[in-house]
Amino acid sequence: MNRSLLRSALRAQRRALGTRERDRLSRAICREVVRAIGPRSRGRRIAAYAALPEEADLSAALSALAQRGARLYLPRIASYRHRRLVFARAGGAGTSNRYGIVEPPRSAPTLRAARLDIVLVPLVGFDRAGTRLGMGGGYYDRAFAFRRRRRAPSRPLLIGIAFACQQVDTLPAADHDIRLDAVITERGLIRTTHGAGFSVIRLLWRRRAITE
Repeated sequence: MNRSLLRSALRAQRRALGTRERDRLSRAICREVVRAIGPRSRGRRIAAYAALPEEADLSAALSALAQRGARLYLPRIASYRHRRLVFARAGGAGTSNRYGIVEPPRSAPTLRAARLDIVLVPLVGFDRAGTRLGMGGGYYDRAFAFRRRRRAPSRPLLIGIAFACQQVDTLPAADHDIRLDAVITERGLIRTTHGAGFSVIRLLWRRRAITE
């Protein structure tokens, strides 16, 4: 199955969860996020996302991380033409972009992607190798393209956020794909084979990760 067909199938499967089930699973994911990175979040620059209705809602986790001293950022599209994404400080009244995603106001200060410590990345599908299938715009792949030029990048740590039903055995990878170091679902933390040797993961997590 090609990526476009697979994306449609996985989005349909995610929508089929229904609102109440997605809300329940989102709460479970938020607990896993706080459990995984909460103890070491003070002072860290953490980027997340404003969820679309079919995505896992991280609002509760972000509130908890902010209370623990994390500095939170959300993506903002700087150029639709060039598919360029920046990360702006969360807070204040946001506005919806053309995709219906709420973004920080234009007055919010931005931070280069390379200066972030942790990024909680939305996705449509993923596999254990850390291959991510997104919505097809390529914004995240462009934002973190610098990681492909580094032999052993120390940051940011890229953590996919997904429902467990979004995991597949193998995803067809494209040359421009930026692989994930870990994924958090309602079942817990999954260290991908791509991120297995990433020193920051060993620093952040002492709890045993899911291996299946």
